[in-house]
Amino acid sequence: MTPDPDLLYKNFLDINRSGLGLPTAEIVDAVFNPVFRGNEALMNIALLNINDKAPEFTLPDENGKEVSLKGLRGKVVVLYFYPRADTPGCTVEACEFRDTYKQMQKSGAVLLGISPDTSKAQKKFQDKFKLPFSLLADADKKVANAFGVVQEKNMYGKKVMGVVRTTFVIGPDGKIQHIFPKVKPEGHAVEVLAYLKESGKA
Repeated sequence: MTPDPDLLYKNFLDINRSGLGLPTAEIVDAVFNPVFRGNEALMNIALLNINDKAPEFTLPDENGKEVSLKGLRGKVVVLYFYPRADTPGCTVEACEFRDTYKQMQKSGAVLLGISPDTSKAQKKFQDKFKLPFSLLADADKKVANAFGVVQEKNMYGKKVMGVVRTTFVIGPDGKIQHIFPKVKPEGHAVEVLAYLKESGKA
């Protein structure tokens, strides 16, 4: 079931006009990125742990160029899942990664953002905020499901399924070295950088 973008935007406006104040990042994520009950995503939630082999994937980046996890073997990969490009929380998170990117580069780690957006939307997001790293387009949420980040969310007491902010640090051998579950946008980039330094990768 594919939600109508116009209807989603109407719902967003309704919340904004409800007198309950400006929507939080979590509310915006839930409005623009729902996965309704009955969707196959509910039937295929992975449970990944540290030292598990990361699911292989190949996805287009913001320019439509294919990026594969296998092609990055031998490097540390920081793969961060976010719910929707150019929404409040996702913008905060992306801009903080932008601001720490040079330090992260010194570690040799590869930073990749990934969300259920199209390449066109990712490119617009990247250009708008001058993001120096690649953004992968997982429009059908196949990779999000493989990594188990499509989970239940609460929005004004209603339960919906959507992408939960999660970051995976994947080692040179393709195994998961660290997982940051249900992260907060603010301060997360610094948190990841600190992990890389503490683990001797920066």
